[in-house]
Amino acid sequence: MTKLEEYYNKFNEEKRLNSRHGQVEFRVSMKYIQKYLDRAVTEPDNAAARNSGQDKKSAIKVLDIGAGTGRYSVALAKEGYDVTAVELVKYNLGILKQKASTVRAIQGNAMNLKKLKDESFDVTLLFGPMYHLFGFGDKNKALGEAKRVTKKGGVILVAYCMNEYSVITYGFKEQHILACMEQGRFTEDFKTISGPDDLYDYMRIEDIDALNLAQGLERIQIISPDGAANYMRPFLNRLSDEEFELFVQYQMSVCERADLIGAGAHTVDILRKP
Repeated sequence: MTKLEEYYNKFNEEKRLNSRHGQVEFRVSMKYIQKYLDRAVTEPDNAAARNSGQDKKSAIKVLDIGAGTGRYSVALAKEGYDVTAVELVKYNLGILKQKASTVRAIQGNAMNLKKLKDESFDVTLLFGPMYHLFGFGDKNKALGEAKRVTKKGGVILVAYCMNEYSVITYGFKEQHILACMEQGRFTEDFKTISGPDDLYDYMRIEDIDALNLAQGLERIQIISPDGAANYMRPFLNRLSDEEFELFVQYQMSVCERADLIGAGAHTVDILRKP
């Protein structure tokens, strides 16, 4: 069993996703996933499937790489899309399969999707894997595989953990900054230096740009799905339901702002395969 598998066998992913800060991330991300799925439904290339009487949504193929316990896969399958989920950790895969029999769920590695054919999917999600792959090479392999299995003109949504959240939260808020600097875990300009023992890897926008350039992928837009939510978890929990809904509305209204991209815990990069 890998360290990553050991981690997710103990980590309560369901609890995180159902928390208020998890709900913000999920709901904002889903808004953009659905935006590009709606576009895929109306594209001329899908006219044949629609004219044959096939349901519009069921004609759209979605791939969720690093699907975890199926938060996105199951929701999209319930909306009627043809969903395939790939997950490395058996424990997570088992939970996913229990949730929805309509999702084609397979065990696999984001860097080698050998079970999937070239140009098979209209929309591809690459959310979890980029959190745990270290170094440019492995991330580039995963992005390359997502590109390979996505149709020409298709959309790839890629999620990253962001550097400044790590520095501010772990370094300063939790007061590990002196030890991190002594151990060489941050560079002089506060770039996180991560390795497999740390489980998570952290990015800046320029790191993401370099991956896109290497793969020849075109950015449509980039968003911050959670913004300040992870910084203020206890304060979100104190909000009334009405106040919390306003916070979600706030994050949806500011998630595209260039002055806020990269400041939150996560970023979702939305790309088109030429």
